[in-house]
Amino acid sequence: MAAKITTAMVLCAGLGTRMASANRALPKPLVPLRGKALIDHVLDRHAEAGIERAVVNVHHRADLIEAHLKGRRAPAIEISDEREKLLDTGGGIKKALPRLGTGPFLIHNSDSVWIEGVGLNLGRLIEAWDDARMDCLMLLALASQSLGYQGRGDFVFEADGRIRRRRVEQELVPFVFAGASVAHPRLFDGSPDGAFSLNMVWDRAIAAGRAFGLRMEGIWMHVGSADALAQAEHRLARATVG
Repeated sequence: MAAKITTAMVLCAGLGTRMASANRALPKPLVPLRGKALIDHVLDRHAEAGIERAVVNVHHRADLIEAHLKGRRAPAIEISDEREKLLDTGGGIKKALPRLGTGPFLIHNSDSVWIEGVGLNLGRLIEAWDDARMDCLMLLALASQSLGYQGRGDFVFEADGRIRRRRVEQELVPFVFAGASVAHPRLFDGSPDGAFSLNMVWDRAIAAGRAFGLRMEGIWMHVGSADALAQAEHRLARATVG
């Protein structure tokens, strides 16, 4: 059941310590990838997918991020200020809920970019949202085909599209969270005040059978470190030439 989703939350409040060697003068969301700031890669995809308004949380070098975003017109930008206290992913979204409205919204990490496959992944994610069945819907990429990710995978698809985590630490599972999801505000019902991770509310939704996944089409790149940035530059250059 498709929903009209026109609002997004972009997570930009991290410290970006693993990216420091790439460009010490800039916060991670402003580090350039192929000549364009990471956050602009994200926001350009939002505009393409019909997102009209994006709430961006800020903490580290917040002034630089705010100044950069003043020039954007699509989507329209609102700032959620976390200068005084860093709230982690879940706490940052909960603080911004009054700005995000009463319906489902997109959540996107500022260091998550990709090369599209068949169709537009954000458009597919939005179209796949089913308000009656879901509290969250995550975009999942094959770990074996992703750049900037090292691990044993995050999630497995069940037959009906629901997801589960690895059952034991040693289990190797195929899919990794690709940094973009749709959530309904009810996902945060009963969550604590202050700092907490999105993983807490995701785990509750998984236990309730209300966490679903959508397989990404294309190549996901987690640009979370200087090494990952170099890999992404190389991969995007190859895609451009191809």
